[in-house]
Amino acid sequence: MSRSPPPPTHTYTHRQVNQGNMPGVQSTFLAMDTEEGVEVVWNELHFSDKKAFSAHEEKIQTMFEQLALLDHPNIVKLHKYWLDASEARARVVFITEYVSSGSLKQFLKKTKKNHKAMNARAWKRWCTQILSALSFLHACNPPIIHGNLTSDTIFIQHNGLIKIGSVWHRIFSNALPVDLRSPIRAEREEPRNLHFFPPEYGEVADGTAVDIFSFGMCALEMAVLEIQANGDTRVTKEAIARARHSLSDPNMREFILCCLARDPARRPSAHSLLFHRVLFEVHSLKLLAAHCFIQHQYLMPENVVEEKTKSMDLHAVLAEIPRPSRPPLQWRYSEVSCLELDKFLEDVRNGIYPLMNFAAARPLGLPRVLAPPPEEAQKAKTPTPEPFDSETRKVIQMQCNLERSEDKARWHLTLLLVLEDRLHRQLTYDLLPTDSAQDLAAELVHYGFVHEVCRPCEARLGGRGGWAAPLRPPMPPSCPAG
Repeated sequence: MSRSPPPPTHTYTHRQVNQGNMPGVQSTFLAMDTEEGVEVVWNELHFSDKKAFSAHEEKIQTMFEQLALLDHPNIVKLHKYWLDASEARARVVFITEYVSSGSLKQFLKKTKKNHKAMNARAWKRWCTQILSALSFLHACNPPIIHGNLTSDTIFIQHNGLIKIGSVWHRIFSNALPVDLRSPIRAEREEPRNLHFFPPEYGEVADGTAVDIFSFGMCALEMAVLEIQANGDTRVTKEAIARARHSLSDPNMREFILCCLARDPARRPSAHSLLFHRVLFEVHSLKLLAAHCFIQHQYLMPENVVEEKTKSMDLHAVLAEIPRPSRPPLQWRYSEVSCLELDKFLEDVRNGIYPLMNFAAARPLGLPRVLAPPPEEAQKAKTPTPEPFDSETRKVIQMQCNLERSEDKARWHLTLLLVLEDRLHRQLTYDLLPTDSAQDLAAELVHYGFVHEVCRPCEARLGGRGGWAAPLRPPMPPSCPAG
């Protein structure tokens, strides 16, 4: 029997959308997630051979569970999925993030009507976001090769945020036997997309350099807005050469050429391309401060920017540049727009301005499966509560606060946990005189609030003073086990 999760309740329209999260999907609908109140994309992949599908059902489920762990602001998110073999044909239904402005190719065609070339600043911002996603995928262990990157599988939001879809197309097709691959169509099978794929594509030894070649072709198309095809068929080598020679910026031309090297060993990595002189820039103090603010926002009230702005003296000097023999150049708080600051913070939060000049935490290794519930619950001799579903996410940040109750007879404990997928969890509890740190940590694990490996951290947290002294402010910034 399949262990796939039951389908959630969704209402969806019958208006089909060309989201392209996975080429070859037979049915794609714009849907409304009634739980979150957001628009999503409902995708269906059909399999005519139910017997073969059932034989590989667990493998398909495992793959989706692994890919649901991928979380990056520039990658289309896989929200939920389920397997259904009850109809005449078996199917996989999966819910993905909806990207409002369509594919990059569609956007470039609209832009070409009014412009001859892409704005250089926008081109750099888009390249940085795509490379940020590729660098994340290639840093996985083992590396995730996209293998299907074209301007049709890159999407853009209304605010300029770039997201790449079809990330798991290659993993999915490689995981299935030949007799189940028929519903899966690669972008390479489209003649008009052949130029996005390098000469070594499909060979056993191909690697992450495949994605670099495809990215280079996308970067060229973004720069010139369109590479003219030969009629409605394929793009010729001559058309690609003309597009390259039309670039006026020599740094941009050299950047694209190194990505399109025929020898995959000569193509740079996604991470090193972020440091190429055409993209690299020293981040402003404003951007560094915004990233620091967002990383620690869980410690602050939701409307902290608005409240701080109200308490400021708008005539006070924010910054000053001394000038010899002249009055200093001054900026006052009244010259900084609160609305502009809010929008900038929102853009940073959404991933439009990633920090690329610093070492980032490596993404979760793949293959990795979400911990399944135990097949059989352990039998207890005494009537104790059954274990809840185990928590599989580790705690990465933790804050604890102890306050006396109004009658001064008890302590009130508040725990604020941040899990590795950035979910915030707040727990409150009235301590009893008989409670110990070890018992409370065990209960947190038992009821599925924290991961088992984080139990020692929770116990040490309470052990400081035996819950007897107020702990202000936060406890350790991260869980060593996480």
